Amino acid sequence: MEQAPEPHAGWTFLTNHSRVLAAIAEDRTTRVRDIAARCRLTERAVQKIIADLEEGGYLTHVREGRSNVYRIAPGTILRHPADAPATVGELLAILARHESTRPSPAPEDHDGP
Repeated sequence: MEQAPEPHAGWTFLTNHSRVLAAIAEDRTTRVRDIAARCRLTERAVQKIIADLEEGGYLTHVREGRSNVYRIAPGTILRHPADAPATVGELLAILARHESTRPSPAPEDHDGP
């Protein structure tokens, strides 16, 4: 059974498509389940988004054993005319810079008190 995403009211700056693409850019072999958890989406929603991205020419995948390996087309122009001529690669570079400045979570103490 799929876990329901956390409720969210209002608008956000990034679309679910950009979140999924960023997760794949970080790990080309990531599983749909892991993308869903990271993006706080259902697995079904992630599968639909991946299909959209492949249909749009932004993403492809190949099977290697039991896993998918994704390939992003970094030179593909973003869809909205106001974003032209920005590319997927440029968007991902911005998101990667943001991710690298995020503070790391504190390490968990596994030894106990």
